[in-house]
Amino acid sequence: MRKSSSFASLIFIVILGIGGGLAFAMKSQSIGAIAFVIALVVSLSIKVADQWERVVILRLGKFRSLKGPGLFFIIPILDMIPYWIDTRVITASFKAEKTLTKDTVPVDVDAVLFWKVVDPKKAALDVADYQSAISWASQTALRDVIGKTMLSDMLEGREKISDELQKIIDVRTEPWGINVISVEVKDVLIPPALEDAMSMQAQAERERQARVILGDSERQVAEKFGEAAKTYTNNPVALHLRAMNMLYEGLKANATIVIVPSTAVDTMQLGGLAGLTALTMGLGQERANKEKEIEQPAEKSGE
Repeated sequence: MRKSSSFASLIFIVILGIGGGLAFAMKSQSIGAIAFVIALVVSLSIKVADQWERVVILRLGKFRSLKGPGLFFIIPILDMIPYWIDTRVITASFKAEKTLTKDTVPVDVDAVLFWKVVDPKKAALDVADYQSAISWASQTALRDVIGKTMLSDMLEGREKISDELQKIIDVRTEPWGINVISVEVKDVLIPPALEDAMSMQAQAERERQARVILGDSERQVAEKFGEAAKTYTNNPVALHLRAMNMLYEGLKANATIVIVPSTAVDTMQLGGLAGLTALTMGLGQERANKEKEIEQPAEKSGE
């Protein structure tokens, strides 16, 4: 039941004040009593509904009309207002606890329902308590959907579950004059032991993929090496230049002494041990000259 209107209270005070003034002026108590009765009847007859409200009026127990928004009047005693119905969008949270999925996994699911009353007459007359009915219809629909869905589908396809829930709940509440706007699944909670197992499974899957990618990379590298070997076999000059470049880069970046097997020297056609030694000494001398050039400016700046 909605609280009394301040406007009706104001009318009651005004009429009672006028009647009291007349009774005092005429020194008649009957006028004051009549003014009190009139003020009470008028205040009980005046009702004000907000913009979002619809009022169901029953006269002698029978549906008479819907009123609102704004100012309207009823006949006290004969008319009764059982419902002030809110026609705005209403949110209601509901959940299902320890419900088994299709693959027998107990889960807890939280969801939110967005709905509104589109036919206040049906909401008031066709169901005893439409808000409680919506709550129970939502919970039973959620349990039905969970029982028909695999856990993997539930974790990956929340939008699909939400759409299915909306259709089921909307079909159930449509005879009550209620429209389900949307259903949103907030959270799906699974047992901690199963959560740990799924985490380990996901980690193992990532490791497997990493190893597969590494093996495929090694295979591709081996294929490229095979192609390079065929190229060097048919082109000794290219092999010779490549060998010289490898030795040059190694000596330039790391050390001035490199031990190379004699068989490798012959294979790469580097011109024998004397040529390799000369190359090493040349690179060492070049490095020493560069170091001296760097040290001379430093000494001048220190002086």
